[in-house]
Amino acid sequence: MGTAGRSVRESLLDAAADLLVERGYRAVRMRDVASAAGVSRQTVYNEFGDKWGLAQAVVIRDNERYLDGIDAVLSQHADLYSAVVAAVTFTMETSADDQLKKAVLTGAGGDEMLPLLTTQAEPVLFSASARIAEHALRQWPDLDRAALTEIADAAVRLTMSHIMLPSGPPEAFAHFVARMVTRYLAASAGAPGPGAG
Repeated sequence: MGTAGRSVRESLLDAAADLLVERGYRAVRMRDVASAAGVSRQTVYNEFGDKWGLAQAVVIRDNERYLDGIDAVLSQHADLYSAVVAAVTFTMETSADDQLKKAVLTGAGGDEMLPLLTTQAEPVLFSASARIAEHALRQWPDLDRAALTEIADAAVRLTMSHIMLPSGPPEAFAHFVARMVTRYLAASAGAPGPGAG
């Protein structure tokens, strides 16, 4: 897709995100998104297929922005424990101020988008887990790939759960996740491989 294609797509995603926050999923119409982006309604359909496809694309783009921030935060720390604490704290604090995430989680204007972060969150979860694991392997190449992939997935899922239903202060939760990650990786490093015994 060329620069013009990306520009139209980004304009549509910006317009859709603004309208989703302002009105909620139920009240957003494809024609409203098209009008706000200055394109035809057919262009929106051609790009995303339907309203659900548009909503998914908005949430996935929002997730990518989080992951850009997490990449930056992880890069600022030499040790894994501190990096995990900082990344989880960043995620929790950023989520608290994210109007789109609030609209999805609170069901403002209808709860139709909630599955994008719960029961149908696979694209978001897979992307986040994979990208975080790859970053960690670049930064700490001695980590076990399989163990890191497993614990990254668990940490992402746990953090998403905490965003939706907080159980305490973000920093305390961040330290909990960091302990979980580092202990799991330490235990995996000393454990016999599959089929050993």
